[in-house]
This record gives sequence, C-alpha cells and structure tokens, in this order.
Amino acid sequence: MAKEMNETMNWKELTPGGTIYTAGNAENFNTGDWRVNKPIFKEDKCIQCLLCAPVCPDTSIPVKDGKRLDFDYDHCKGCAICAEVCPVDAIEMVPEGQDE
Repeated sequence: MAKEMNETMNWKELTPGGTIYTAGNAENFNTGDWRVNKPIFKEDKCIQCLLCAPVCPDTSIPVKDGKRLDFDYDHCKGCAICAEVCPVDAIEMVPEGQDE
C-alpha cells in the first residue's frame, strides 16, 4: 500500500516525479455522493443475466455466488449504463433523493 504523505515525510521517501504507483480508481474513495440520478434495483424483475455488472465503470454492482446484489451506492455515479443494458427493466433511474 502506498505510504500516505504527512508532515514528517522526508523528501527521500517521495517517488520520482511524484508518480503514483497504485491503481487510480474510486475503490478507496466515496465518490457516489455527487450522483444526480440514482439506479434502483428491482430484484423481483431481475433474471440474473448479469449483463449489468461488467459494464459498470465503477464496479458498483456486486456479484456474489453468481447472483447480482444491490448497488454499491458509495461508488455508483449514476451513469445509467446498467439500466441501458438491462433486458428486463430491472434497473430504474430516479433523481437522487427520490426513493423509487
């Protein structure tokens, strides 16, 4: 894991050119709070085809034991790609703050 910068860090501990050697993704940061539209998972409509999971750019659709679970709203940005690929309309996009 990358060493966090703090006031006691020595300049010799910095990476050359300030290069970041870890992956640049939202996994370590709560980035879903600036979402405008929110996907709502309609579990009763879902046929578990799992077409939605691989197209999510934020990996916000967890799959466990071959079954799709509810959204990871901490990281979902509301892009609606999942809703577009769902063949049975099991994902409904609603304005953020509206429950369903």
